[in-house]
Amino acid sequence: MLDHIFLSVSDIARSISFYETVLKPLGITARLDYDGKDGPPGHPDLKGFGSNGRMFFWLREGVSGGRAVHVGFVANNKVEVDAAYAAAIAHGAIDNGAPGARLHYDPDYYAANVLDPDGYSLEFVYKKWQHVQ
Repeated sequence: MLDHIFLSVSDIARSISFYETVLKPLGITARLDYDGKDGPPGHPDLKGFGSNGRMFFWLREGVSGGRAVHVGFVANNKVEVDAAYAAAIAHGAIDNGAPGARLHYDPDYYAANVLDPDGYSLEFVYKKWQHVQ
């Protein structure tokens, strides 16, 4: 299980605005700004996103790697997948796979894919079997 990920982005303000909007339908609404001067020498400022008391997705200003990273965000249902995709497209993302079943993985794998403003590959995914009570 992953604890956190850092993404270097070319325009921190643009990326904060983008991710605040795009992650909200997924319930990722907590935000935290970490001042790099509080860490060891050279530590970057970080802009965190999370939920349920955990910050797990962090942005830092820097050189972006475009498609070098793919991040899959958990959705709790198909409606959340659709909403996150719509929010992303409305805020400058590029379509990289409209919402729908990903039959090449499993009939119950429902996802949408976009490229964020720096070209990072994002997936909003609902895997029915991961939500069985």
